[in-house]
Amino acid sequence: MKKIPQLLAIMFALMVLLTACGGNKYEPLAINEQTDVCAICKMAVKDDQFATQIVTKDGQSLKFDDLGCLNKWKQENGTDTIGAAFVRDHNSKQWIPYEKAYYAYDATYKTPMAYGVVSFEKEADTKAFIETQGKGKLMTADDLAHHSWEVNRKMMEGMKGHGHAKPDGGHTMSEEKTTSDNNHSTDTTKQPSSGGHGS
Repeated sequence: MKKIPQLLAIMFALMVLLTACGGNKYEPLAINEQTDVCAICKMAVKDDQFATQIVTKDGQSLKFDDLGCLNKWKQENGTDTIGAAFVRDHNSKQWIPYEKAYYAYDATYKTPMAYGVVSFEKEADTKAFIETQGKGKLMTADDLAHHSWEVNRKMMEGMKGHGHAKPDGGHTMSEEKTTSDNNHSTDTTKQPSSGGHGS
């Protein structure tokens, strides 16, 4: 009889320990193209394979139109408040954890803000994409921590007129070309306009 309370106490302690180890479970939210704007460049976030997302420890969802913008947010705000970060598989558009994804990079890959980084769930798919493109480099999340994150300004100029919406005063394509990578425009005095990502 004395063993039963001891067993119950041990089971309770194990449950508490497992709960503590499990931590919070962070889930990405769906993209709403009508209302979602990039937390950095203020462009409309399209429900496509380039959308990325940070879920903060307090449950706030921050959405980005390009992986480069997500990285820019991390540079400006640090990582202490991040509960989880998510990217999308280029082929399926399914959300995957940032740290578990594989990445293909080339300056000429066309992405919404011309950072040239494309995400995949599987390493084999990443290699296949690079082979199909005939150029590029396979990277991991650890590699991206040391990546230069340069904008292809020539591509941005070519995308002018075919780019993002500017719903609340984010930079235009021409502004991006002349603005430093570290200085996204946040002029909120300009009138909203409509539109989406390039075709």
